[in-house]
Amino acid sequence: MNLSDVCAVKLKRKRRKRIGRGRGSGHGKTATRGHKGQKARKGYSMRTSFEGGQTPLFKRFPKRGFSNVNFATRYSIINVGDLNELTDLDQIAPEVLLEKRIVRKLEKGGLKVLGDGEVTRALTVKAHKFSKSAVQKIEAAGGKVERL
Repeated sequence: MNLSDVCAVKLKRKRRKRIGRGRGSGHGKTATRGHKGQKARKGYSMRTSFEGGQTPLFKRFPKRGFSNVNFATRYSIINVGDLNELTDLDQIAPEVLLEKRIVRKLEKGGLKVLGDGEVTRALTVKAHKFSKSAVQKIEAAGGKVERL
């Protein structure tokens, strides 16, 4: 083996650009930021939709129609399968689920029980709203559904 046969080890990842480490590094003095201006200053950040002072796209488009997003009824949801896993409870109510931290918060619409999962034991479930499949599964297992 000769010294001329030795070559540099190939790196798996490209080395990061070390900026602001003096003129000898090739990225010194202005640290790749150019000369002066807003972009050269520290703490600079531009919002993603900024178009250089041009009227942004979201302002150029006409706003039409009605959106129900502010007025829609929102529910805190839980699945029947999750209720079945609560082996220490036979009567399930929104307050109990909040206390056990299974539901983080009750939305304005209240609690809605959905039918994903299986029920293997009789449960008494109190909630503000139920899906049809949830009612069928709870009653098929010998449980009761109470709407608040």
